[in-house]
Amino acid sequence: MTTSSIGKGPGRVLVGVYGLFALAASARAGVQIATKFAEAPLAYSLSAFAAAVYIVLTVALAAGARRIALGALFIELAGVLIVGTASLMDPAAFPHATVWSGYGRGYVFIPLVLPLVGLYWLLRRR
Repeated sequence: MTTSSIGKGPGRVLVGVYGLFALAASARAGVQIATKFAEAPLAYSLSAFAAAVYIVLTVALAAGARRIALGALFIELAGVLIVGTASLMDPAAFPHATVWSGYGRGYVFIPLVLPLVGLYWLLRRR
């Protein structure tokens, strides 16, 4: 398999899902930061960071940039695990939810499952 094949075939579904999450997380973070940033700056900044990771993943997967995609997937997984755990252990620190709060509970846990699927796809395509 060539490196560019990661965004082809079934990989297109992954690109599409990440593209959708990039759009949704960017819009959510943009509105939150523009309208009520002072209420929960940590949560809204983390949502913006998640959106940036999703954008990088979408582009990297579509372009076949394997190393960048792998790095971003590990960052995403670490973010979901760290923010998810922190948001459950100290809910007062997260008065408003982020994309990764509660391991992505607000997004039906897709943010927790998606990097695992992405890692499986990329490592399987070696």
